[in-house]
Amino acid sequence: MANFKTNRMAEDIKRELTAILRELKDPRIDKLLTVVRADLSGDMSVCKVYVSSLEGIERTKESVKGLTSAAGYIRRELFHRLQMRKSPSLTFIADSSIERGAEISKKLNDIL
Repeated sequence: MANFKTNRMAEDIKRELTAILRELKDPRIDKLLTVVRADLSGDMSVCKVYVSSLEGIERTKESVKGLTSAAGYIRRELFHRLQMRKSPSLTFIADSSIERGAEISKKLNDIL
């Protein structure tokens, strides 16, 4: 039962993070940044957020630096929007899955 609650909260965090990222004004954060996955620990105290950008892994890593500096603001916004008892600490991780998916799609289109 706790696993269902954790998964549901992780999806809620992912949804709200997507909205919060659109509101941030830091120039380091890419406008095409996508939240790929949010992994919430069992006690809901730590959340690993995987982000990816269409502009490549280097731009994603730069965006992660901006997100890390804004983590306190993002955490406070999550706390207010989701009305949580305790807000998890956020760790942002660069992920190249969207870029990899685009490359695979391009190769498949070239074959066909």
